[in-house]
Amino acid sequence: MKNTLILFLSMLSMYGLAAQNFSNEMKDTGNAAPEWTRSANIYEVNIRQYTPEGTFNAFSRHLPRLKSMGVDILWLMPVYPIGKLNRKGSLGSYYSISDYKAVNPEFGTMDDFDNLVSEIHRLGMHVILDWVANHTSFDHVWTKEHPEWYIHDEDGNIFVPRDNDGKLTDWTDVADLNYDNAGMRQEMIREMLFWTGRHHVDGFRCDIASFVPLDFWQECRAELNKTGKYFLLAEAEDPAFHDKAFDMTYSWTIHHKMVDVAQGRDNAAGLAKTIIENQQKFPQDAYRMLFIDNHDENSWQGTIPSRFGKGYRTFAVLTYTLPGMPLMYSGQESTLDKSLRFFDKDTIDFKNFPLQDFYTRLNSLKHNHPCLANGSFGGKFAIVGNNYPEKIMVFTRKSGKDEMVVMVNLSDQFYRTGFWGNDHFSDGIYKEYFSGQQVQLDFKGTVALGPWDYKIFIKEN
Repeated sequence: MKNTLILFLSMLSMYGLAAQNFSNEMKDTGNAAPEWTRSANIYEVNIRQYTPEGTFNAFSRHLPRLKSMGVDILWLMPVYPIGKLNRKGSLGSYYSISDYKAVNPEFGTMDDFDNLVSEIHRLGMHVILDWVANHTSFDHVWTKEHPEWYIHDEDGNIFVPRDNDGKLTDWTDVADLNYDNAGMRQEMIREMLFWTGRHHVDGFRCDIASFVPLDFWQECRAELNKTGKYFLLAEAEDPAFHDKAFDMTYSWTIHHKMVDVAQGRDNAAGLAKTIIENQQKFPQDAYRMLFIDNHDENSWQGTIPSRFGKGYRTFAVLTYTLPGMPLMYSGQESTLDKSLRFFDKDTIDFKNFPLQDFYTRLNSLKHNHPCLANGSFGGKFAIVGNNYPEKIMVFTRKSGKDEMVVMVNLSDQFYRTGFWGNDHFSDGIYKEYFSGQQVQLDFKGTVALGPWDYKIFIKEN
């Protein structure tokens, strides 16, 4: 036992984990996310693929089920008309938009959209739209009426977008907007206000936000704030985007590290290091989105089972218990077993929902425990030492009397481990969330964890 302790402490030093409370000194963003987001989860909706019809009305029939599952925020992938010029596939990319102030006729009418939003709100959920500010389709009316709103090459042709390193992308179906043009910026914001004002959406998920200048998003946020309180999610992973701009950013580094662990390229200690680095890097009130799937991962990187193997439930548990907001993608509750085609019709099979109860329980856990709230509303996070730090991760979440100990086995082997760090949780009676079993947790005992096992212990008060 002494040798194990020495080994673990040396690993803490090596990975820079010696500071157990992981409080960062960065200033809060001051954004003050809407109150309804504090204990919320988010669910990404792929309207095209969700039902055989692929319409707003057909998706609306799923709303009672999603409400009963405990879904809070519905992120609708782009609902706008798709450009025909340079279109990819038979239906085109959702992100090649020909009109920001209309809906894709394949999905229904604007009245159908308004009815969907109204029903979402009636059920007590919220809705955000996918907003694509970096580019339009090549047949958007702006390309004819305002060509100066786009970036051109030396021959006067409109560019396709470049990435953050200045390299041309293969997005040959979209035209790159010019953010040096003040008129385009103002119109972009007006068209976002069209949806919050006339159509009552609750915010936006902003596609490749890091390709767009931060000062635009700060300007946009200031204008939105004049009319209400909205939730903004950036497809970006940079602390700067929380500065007077976004409430939530992507946690790609944690996601990719989880995939590395699942596929044997890294281990539990490496994941712990990445989590702590994120804690130290971002402001305390910054929301971070945690996920094991989304439209990009599913379509381009493979299914959840192909990426996470037998450990997919274990990593899902982490997305709900680590600091951050958990995301579910369309079909995640039905073990979506195929990579959906991105430019063509490819309906999700919703014949059964084998994981719906699992995610319902995780959503309930999130809702009912203040220690799991988002951003600075949540409880403190701390890593707890154990005998097998490269295989098992143990951590605590604590807010007042709400105290939780999470143990996950990130390997395909059985382990029985002890643990230590009694300044992070108190000895006492805990109830394991999934089994309902009451146990005495103290630093004299051990806990058995099977392959890819997970246990959530909640302090009995």
